[in-house]
Amino acid sequence: MSNKSNFFSSFATTVAELSGRPFTFVAALMLVLVWAVSGPFFDYSETWQLVINTTTTIITFLMVFVLQNSQNRDGKALQAKLDELILTSQAANKFVGIEKLDEGELREMSKTLAEKAEHMEEKAEERSAAETSI
Repeated sequence: MSNKSNFFSSFATTVAELSGRPFTFVAALMLVLVWAVSGPFFDYSETWQLVINTTTTIITFLMVFVLQNSQNRDGKALQAKLDELILTSQAANKFVGIEKLDEGELREMSKTLAEKAEHMEEKAEERSAAETSI
């Protein structure tokens, strides 16, 4: 199972990188323009319309899974890096793994951090005012 997972991860990474390039956008735009220009030759038939609808639907459907895989791996890697920074710094280790908390717990922690930041800002302003009055 690991080989299949590694293959899909490599495939997803490659597709995500290729899909984000300007050349890919230009190629897709050219494909749509060719389709649009071909309309009069096919009398703008239902089949002509179905070709672009089906093509774009299939590509979009498959890209959702490929890009979600890449985004999930990127998110997990970023979280691991942040956890490592927390563990090696003087920050509170209680923040390691907070991505696993539920929505309410995350909101409460965010509120607490915002209050601490406000308090620290006030202290910094007081110090700054004290230093300028000296």
